Amino acid sequence: MKRKVMSSSTLSQLWQWLYRRYGVRKKVIVGPGLYLGLGAVLFAPRRLVVGRDVYIGRFCTIACDGEIGDYVMLADNVGVVGRYDHDHQCVGRPIRHAPWVGDPDYRGAGKGMRTVIGDDVWIGFGAVVLSGVTIGRGAIVAAGSVVISDVQPYEIVAGNPARHVGRRFTDADITVHELAVYGRVRSDVAPYSVPPVASAEPSAMQSQ
Repeated sequence: MKRKVMSSSTLSQLWQWLYRRYGVRKKVIVGPGLYLGLGAVLFAPRRLVVGRDVYIGRFCTIACDGEIGDYVMLADNVGVVGRYDHDHQCVGRPIRHAPWVGDPDYRGAGKGMRTVIGDDVWIGFGAVVLSGVTIGRGAIVAAGSVVISDVQPYEIVAGNPARHVGRRFTDADITVHELAVYGRVRSDVAPYSVPPVASAEPSAMQSQ
């Protein structure tokens, strides 16, 4: 009797189905084409929406409310996590039993805080993004960075805390890029002026 051999593509699809069954928790809505690496977990206290064709590497932890755009790439070990997950100022309770931001009656800091990662963003290996920030479309976050404030579209940031170290494209290149990717030039990118450059090295970025 001939044995049927499972193709590598079928096996890959099966693994992705298993990963997603484990890794995509309740209150998370994902678009088509999501790649979820081994051990990655997506969780939201209230609601998280993930766009299409998103790559999330191994052992990533996404635990926040908000949205992740289309064509986003997160390298391995990236964390997108809350900065106020537990009310550490609750007197009389050990932190293990302090009110949690996902509790219906939570009244501490960070309630309703959302994290927004725009389209076409790359976040490098081991970076941490704290809740409440917006990472603009096309931006790059270097490996090991800690993002505590907003990142502008097409900006490159690095370090702890993450600071400006460069820009991905010129204004002219943004026009060409967006016409190719979106079929139009989106209007929320201001003309570029050179801000102070931090000493962190953008070469610290690591690919997926």
